[in-house]
Amino acid sequence: MARRLKGERKIESKSFGTAILYGLIFIFVFAAVCSLLISFIMRFTSAGESSLQYIVTAISFIALFGGGFLSGGKRKEKGWLIGSVTGLIYSLIVFLFQFLGYDRLFDAEQVIYHTCYTLIAMMGGILGVNIATNNSKHA
Repeated sequence: MARRLKGERKIESKSFGTAILYGLIFIFVFAAVCSLLISFIMRFTSAGESSLQYIVTAISFIALFGGGFLSGGKRKEKGWLIGSVTGLIYSLIVFLFQFLGYDRLFDAEQVIYHTCYTLIAMMGGILGVNIATNNSKHA
């Protein structure tokens, strides 16, 4: 019986990692597609980078919420945990890219943004778990 429990824990941790991976893939694919669209807007219109700043910020929040939502929906439990881990791993990847690629640390504004990103992903995870659990109860 102990072996069975050990195997169940492996499956549980595997689905935890898989759910986070789905969320991260969603975040980066969504961000890449939106970045492409915004670059086309900037290229073919007179819109500048400063005029699209709030739109880019809103898209970032939508991407993190969607990634947390997808992670929570895949995991179907502990949405606050899976969403926050998804947000933290996203922030870690961005931090490593910035530090290793540009030799810059986060400034105070970026720390605030990434804290909000993590909180938004956490809210998405909570909502994703609740919607996924409600749908599976009705099916």
